Amino acid sequence: MNEEMANNALRVLGVAFKELTSMNSRDFEETVEDKINKEIENDLVFIGLVGMIDPPREEAKEANRVCQKAGIETVMITGDHKLTAVAVAKEIGMIGENSDDLALTGAELDSMGDEDFVEIVDKVKVYARVSPEHKLRIVQALKQKGEIVAMTGDGVNDAPALKRADIGIAMGITGTDVTKEAADMVLADDNFATIVTAVEGGRTIYDNLRKFSFFLMRSNFDELALIGVFALLGLELPLTAGMILWLNLVTDGGPALALTMDPPEKDLMERPPRNPKEGILHGRIASIIATFTAQFLLTGGLFFWQYYLLPGPLTPLKLAQARTMAFTRATLQELFVVWNCRSEKHNAFKIGFLSNKFLLVAVIGSAILTILVPFFGLFGTVVMTDPVEWILVVVASMSGLLIVPEVFYNRKVLKWR
Repeated sequence: MNEEMANNALRVLGVAFKELTSMNSRDFEETVEDKINKEIENDLVFIGLVGMIDPPREEAKEANRVCQKAGIETVMITGDHKLTAVAVAKEIGMIGENSDDLALTGAELDSMGDEDFVEIVDKVKVYARVSPEHKLRIVQALKQKGEIVAMTGDGVNDAPALKRADIGIAMGITGTDVTKEAADMVLADDNFATIVTAVEGGRTIYDNLRKFSFFLMRSNFDELALIGVFALLGLELPLTAGMILWLNLVTDGGPALALTMDPPEKDLMERPPRNPKEGILHGRIASIIATFTAQFLLTGGLFFWQYYLLPGPLTPLKLAQARTMAFTRATLQELFVVWNCRSEKHNAFKIGFLSNKFLLVAVIGSAILTILVPFFGLFGTVVMTDPVEWILVVVASMSGLLIVPEVFYNRKVLKWR
């Protein structure tokens, strides 16, 4: 019956009694501990077993399912009976009915050497009847296996394991002050599902930092090359210092900040964990080079065609017209490019243009301000009145939408990725 109830995820207590005779004066000479050992806890009459249910929270099942899809392995460490722990793990979905996952008790763990334990540690899903000291050994074995380990705890003795883990998580309600001080993170509601929510938030923040860096890298190299090449060739510069500042501060600034507010992608918690050794621009070098090349050729080519190849004397007005076209094209190109910085695997048309309202407002605002620049004669620009010039500028700028992630993400460039 004990095993049957334990297999049904019940915590089991044995109940017994003993009738005590009246005490005499000699009984008081004995200590309480001696009396308990000699009389009270001997020759008891067994009554039966009591099974108590301590069901897992409903949200724990869904959280574990999300972890599995996200490539996060969850492990149960408990002081309960082994059968009870395994039954709860099966109810949550941590262990399949016919899986090869292992369950170890603290005694079994003590009987194993470190090398033998490291070999099987990634297969163990449940640790039962363990002490806080065992947690430290589990953390060390997992880290030796190359895993990134997060460990939870609430007692004083859990502090070493939390300190040794990559991320120590203390319980905010039941945790001791010592545990909270040793932890990297305090779980305010003592709920496992909250950890999964935190992982999703962390992935979103990291993704948005990648988007921010990616956009700025795609948008700034071309200006350096453009000025450098034309200066070395002794030609007029396509962009003035004021135009470059406008591109970096106004055109890039608003959309780049708006990318940090991008909502999480739908498959965010269906990806495996990233390699911690990967750089923030991993997989995007090819796309950066493609964007930089297109920007350089189209902006420089449009300026060169307008100023040097079209018939007519090389007057200051002609130079201002050529620079205006180059500046407008470079600005609009970046405002198109930013839409394909929002995902590593999906282009702007699949993601949509309305899911990030901050980005939409930033792009429209930057475009309007850029179009108004010539009307105020800023940076030596002039108003473009020829519709053909506008068509050339817009069509050339839309090349930013053609450099899609599906084509360029994770492409090898020489020995880089």
